[in-house]
Amino acid sequence: MKTYFERKNRKPRVLLLHQYYAYTGFYQFIIKSLKKVILPVVFLISALLFVDYFILDLTSIFTEKTKDYSRLGVFSLFFVSESILGLLPPELFIAWIKTLPNPLVHLSFLALLSYLGGCVSYFIGKGVIKFPSFKQAIEGKMKKHIVHLKKWGGFLIVIGALLPIPFSMVSIASGMINYKLSKYLLFGLFRFLRFYLFAIAIFSFMEN
Repeated sequence: MKTYFERKNRKPRVLLLHQYYAYTGFYQFIIKSLKKVILPVVFLISALLFVDYFILDLTSIFTEKTKDYSRLGVFSLFFVSESILGLLPPELFIAWIKTLPNPLVHLSFLALLSYLGGCVSYFIGKGVIKFPSFKQAIEGKMKKHIVHLKKWGGFLIVIGALLPIPFSMVSIASGMINYKLSKYLLFGLFRFLRFYLFAIAIFSFMEN
């Protein structure tokens, strides 16, 4: 049984976690990731605003060009992209959603497809480890994600779900290290928040 002084001198769990994440470079990783994201996003939005205000009505052009696209085809393409390395930027699909009726419903469906695509990536990662030669090749390309995931666990999944870091890569790494599925599914729900936040910005731009 712990003595009164041992209990009194024991550091709170939150403080211990803070020290661990600070020591292992988690906060530096977040700052570095944000820097990589913020500058390109600010530049892109500024360029779009300039072109839209002074040169072309981008919203009308985008609406006209996308109105004849097959919804099933676009959603299928997005799901495949989110399942395999996140090859296409979700922001393009969010902008497309704005041109559809009931955009909030379609946005929620888009977020669900992204979440399910991450689940597919998770099971791809679990399948990879059954083939040693293939596993070795994949591990070499995903070494950084695997190392970070082993150090930070669910927090890295949350960051991958929220920031423009390929969520599929984080999901594959989760499967490869046999990260607990129930926890992955829980932390992956932050993917929905990312879509809603980005939609607020993109929809606001398209309405101006």
